[in-house]
Amino acid sequence: MSHTTHPVDEVLPFGQMLAVGIQHVLVMYAGAIAVPLIIGAALRLPKDQVAFLISSDLFACGVVTLVQCIGIWKFGIRLPVIMGVSFAPVGPMVAMATSGAGLPAIFGATIAAGVFAIVIAPFFGRLMRFFPPIVTGTIILTIGMTLFPVAINWAGGGRGAPHFGDPRNLMIAGIVLLVILLINKYLRGFIANISVLLGMAIGFAIALPLGLIDFSGIGRAAWFAPVRPFAFGMPTFDIAAIASLCLVMVVIMVESLGMFLALGDLALRPVSRADATRGLRTDGLGTVIGGIFNTFPHSSFSQNIGLVGITGVKSRWVVAVSGVILMLLGLLPKLSNLIASIPVVVLGGAGIAMFGMVAATGVKILSKVDFDSKNNLLIVAISLGVGVIPLTAPTFFGQMPAWAAPLTHSGITLTAVVAILLNALFNRGHSTDDVQRELAADMPLSLRQRDDNA
Repeated sequence: MSHTTHPVDEVLPFGQMLAVGIQHVLVMYAGAIAVPLIIGAALRLPKDQVAFLISSDLFACGVVTLVQCIGIWKFGIRLPVIMGVSFAPVGPMVAMATSGAGLPAIFGATIAAGVFAIVIAPFFGRLMRFFPPIVTGTIILTIGMTLFPVAINWAGGGRGAPHFGDPRNLMIAGIVLLVILLINKYLRGFIANISVLLGMAIGFAIALPLGLIDFSGIGRAAWFAPVRPFAFGMPTFDIAAIASLCLVMVVIMVESLGMFLALGDLALRPVSRADATRGLRTDGLGTVIGGIFNTFPHSSFSQNIGLVGITGVKSRWVVAVSGVILMLLGLLPKLSNLIASIPVVVLGGAGIAMFGMVAATGVKILSKVDFDSKNNLLIVAISLGVGVIPLTAPTFFGQMPAWAAPLTHSGITLTAVVAILLNALFNRGHSTDDVQRELAADMPLSLRQRDDNA
């Protein structure tokens, strides 16, 4: 009896894995380094310490990505998931910094919040029954909508840039997007799989003679710099700081659960409760590792889902290669500075396509829903309406208590909470078995076989 290797478990030729792995790194790089830059600025750290925070961040992202993709014991969802530092805890961590708490207190709260997430991960895994297609589709559509402003700001030149919206920026972003579209329409195989990388390479080549690329940091950066644990001193543990980050971890885990379901649909491997628990447990483990290695809470990066959809490459080993690349970037500052020199306008063109794929995946899942029922229309309508509040009116919840900020500032979490509650009100009895059957309905039989003993 022959067994077909599932696309998630397929090991591609090394050259192909390296090229697609680089794409994943390029997509998440700007988001990965943003948080240490923000916290470094809030603490008014000198440039060398901020650079070390970035290196630590990249190294930890690589380590946790390997755990998530390959799997170790009860950790790792074993899907093509790339890990990065989450934006969700930025507000509480900036508040800690401005109140006088130093990095040891932030790292201590990060470690404690990671342990908390590991402990409660099995409980979150049991929430699968609250995520039928009407809920997951709405959440995933909201994830895509939430990411669109990121891509649009990139395409304009970066939020707050002095020449935001310059026609040159729009031209470069448009060309990158056009190249990606043309490659996917007219080419197949390996070239189509690296369409995002090729589009960004062409955008980089156009931006270079226009003077939009700054290579100045490369010369000053060291060739090699080890990442030392507890480099800023042993962590300290403040109860209030720990409580705020534990609340943030709940938000991160809700978002991650929706992302896992989206990726499982794209990769033709529906996510079971055990899978979700291992993935969420890894969010917690990554946060613990982050605190040890001088960085911040980790989560699964949703922007990379779109890349899986565009390239069609579902192999988790490709993203494991991305993890190795991230570790090297953390240890080789000169190389990481070279990657950082890619202008955001180039990322913008690629981001519109990739983040659009995330939204389109949500629409695809919603196509399985019976919309002859007015109740289902209401669930989607109200959930989306609430989810876009932080996008359209960032100060809408400005008078709410500070502890509610992680919830009210996240459109994804708002959508998840509202969709789950409304679905429970209107559609009681829709279990996780229904979810798995509906998600697997369109899969070839050979792709439904999997090893549940992992």
